[in-house]
Amino acid sequence: MAKFKKKGEGGTPGISTASLPDIIFMLLFFFMVTTVMRETTLKVEVRTPMATEVAKLERKSLVSYIYIGKPIKNLQGIFGTEPRIQLNDAFATLQQLPDFVETERNSRNEAERPLLTFSLKVDKETKMGIVTDVKQELRKVQALKINYSTKKTDKLF
Repeated sequence: MAKFKKKGEGGTPGISTASLPDIIFMLLFFFMVTTVMRETTLKVEVRTPMATEVAKLERKSLVSYIYIGKPIKNLQGIFGTEPRIQLNDAFATLQQLPDFVETERNSRNEAERPLLTFSLKVDKETKMGIVTDVKQELRKVQALKINYSTKKTDKLF
C-alpha cells in the first residue's frame, strides 16, 4: 500500500506584481490628462468677501479675471502696499485695461464675444475707489458683463 504524505502549512501564495506597472502608468496618464494647471500666478492678495446670494457661472471659459488687491509680501518692497490691478500675470494700470479687454475679445470666436464676462476678484480689505475706476474703464470699452467673485456663506451677520 502507498503512503500519502500530508502537506504541511504551505502559507498563502505571493501576490503577483506583473500588472502593477500597467496600473501605475494608467493612473499617471489619468491624472496628467485631467489636471488643470493654474492659468495665472497671483501677485496680489485676494481674500474674497462672503455673500449669501451667489450664482455660479455657467461657462468658465468665457470669463476673464481682473484681480485687485495689495501686492503679496515678497513684492511689497518693490510695489508698495497700496492696492494694485493684476491682469493675467502682470500688474497693470487703468490705461492698460482697454488693451486687455480687446485682447480677450480677440482671443474668442465671433459668437462668444457678446457672452464674455469680466470677473472682479477683489480683496475684501480693498477700498471701492479703485474698483469703481476699473468699472468705469470697462464701461468705456463696452465691457458691460461684470461680476464680483465671492465665497458663499449661510448667514451674512
